[in-house]
Amino acid sequence: MVPLQQFRDGMSLLTGAVTIITTDGPAGLAGFTASAVCSVTDQPPTLLVCMNRNSYAHPFFAGNGVLCVNVLSAAQQPLSAAFADRALSMPQRFERAYWQRLQTGSPAFEDALVNFDGQIVATHEVGTHSIFYVELRDIRQRSDTAPARGLAYFNRHYHPLGVAA
Repeated sequence: MVPLQQFRDGMSLLTGAVTIITTDGPAGLAGFTASAVCSVTDQPPTLLVCMNRNSYAHPFFAGNGVLCVNVLSAAQQPLSAAFADRALSMPQRFERAYWQRLQTGSPAFEDALVNFDGQIVATHEVGTHSIFYVELRDIRQRSDTAPARGLAYFNRHYHPLGVAA
């Protein structure tokens, strides 16, 4: 078996887009920062989100059965940090941005590069994490004409993405 620290060090070199995952519904409002998101299939449009079951927010996502993946731009690093900050309450996190509601009712960050809004259709548990399979109900892409600059997490640091000079 691979030693834990070796696995974590190796995974730190796997670049991931920075997202804020949100939910709202009968179980309550919650959100967290994640980079463990990827597409599964386009028929039906489905993605997966990995979440630690020991997370304070986990029961909210499992109970609501819906979520929104909000993909951040390079300028939104402070919002990512806020949603990863355990010292901030959920209301304090959400107060830092403007939110809309798409089809599922989960908060959609108004200035995200893209919002993927969907229903959790299956969950698998592997080790410490739940893998949520999310069938998309709505997608909203930012419509401004400015060139998009993404935000990635690599080697335990944030990095802006964009067109190379």
